[in-house]
Amino acid sequence: MPKFLYLILAVATLASCSEYQKALKSEDTKVKYELAERLYNEKKFKKSSRLFEQIVPKYRGKPQGERVTFLYGRSLFETEQYIISGYQFERFVRSYPKSDSLQVASFYEAKSYYMQSPRYSIDQRETITAINKLQGFINNYPDSELLDQANVMVDELTTKIEKKAYEIAKQYNTISDFKASIKATENFLSDYPGTKFREDAMYLRLDAMYNLAVRSFQSLMEERFNDAASAYKTLVKFYPESKYREEADKLMASITEELSKISK
Repeated sequence: MPKFLYLILAVATLASCSEYQKALKSEDTKVKYELAERLYNEKKFKKSSRLFEQIVPKYRGKPQGERVTFLYGRSLFETEQYIISGYQFERFVRSYPKSDSLQVASFYEAKSYYMQSPRYSIDQRETITAINKLQGFINNYPDSELLDQANVMVDELTTKIEKKAYEIAKQYNTISDFKASIKATENFLSDYPGTKFREDAMYLRLDAMYNLAVRSFQSLMEERFNDAASAYKTLVKFYPESKYREEADKLMASITEELSKISK
């Protein structure tokens, strides 16, 4: 790039920064609003959000308030300030229930909470809130063009909740608390009948039941081995080609052998 083009670019950048700094310090709400909207359209969301933040209170109750609040929320969302953007869109939905932008605002309110959802291994309160928000959007706008996106997000978040519950049951098994593992697994299968981890949970229950039976007092072994045999039958009934079939068959062979010893 020729040197004079660099110079022109540098001058333009300095002028832009100067205009922005002046607007931030200005008492003229109109100046702030016009520059904020221009910066928003130029996708300079960090700068636009700072200007919108200053003028949102001044436009509250005025005709322009609806647009200012919406653009402020979007600016916050685009700069990954999801806690504040969720709050702003929630406020927008309450304040402008007849707005043409209500559906989009409701979607971004829900998506702001979705973006706050943590990894599955830690507390999932934000995830549950996000699911509720997204489900509310789906229920209110079943014909929305954004419906597919909302459903994908709900599916992802639901899987995260299910994975956490499954991993808790698995952890009990890992530390040899087989009774707790069986209870947690059965609760899991009851609470999430359509879960992607259903096959895994069924095998985990079989494994925990087998290990509990092996470690039981003689008087409890027959009942517990029979429970494990039932768990095996359930697994192979629903998943005859299970990825756990080889391990499950070995457990069942051992169960059959143990029951045979008991009956003699």
